[in-house]
Amino acid sequence: MSDTRSVVEELYRRIGEGERESLGELFAEKLEWDIYGAETVPWAGPRGTREEAVEFFRSLPDHLRADKFAVERILVDGEHAVALGHMRHTVLATGKVFDSPFAFHIKVEGGLITRYITFEDSLALARAFES
Repeated sequence: MSDTRSVVEELYRRIGEGERESLGELFAEKLEWDIYGAETVPWAGPRGTREEAVEFFRSLPDHLRADKFAVERILVDGEHAVALGHMRHTVLATGKVFDSPFAFHIKVEGGLITRYITFEDSLALARAFES
């Protein structure tokens, strides 16, 4: 599996099936990763390694209950892909619902993800963490 679409489809298949421990196989050792958002959101901010990416996915269930996560379209241009979709999560600490469209910009080089940038309603997410 080396083409961009296959890698991205496999990423979301594994996420959907809860295969968090095997996600590291899809990421390069060093990567560009950022989730823009407020300091109140535990996972907001940059990361730079495969282990940090895997830890992100591993820690999500400690903070959120996924009510919906749907990738509706994947657009590919060479080594770049954009996954478009919609998500709805309940923040466990507050019981508030976070509902947002999303776009993930993913870059695949040599069969591995080297860039993962998240675009979502970060203001709504921060508000869902407020008590």
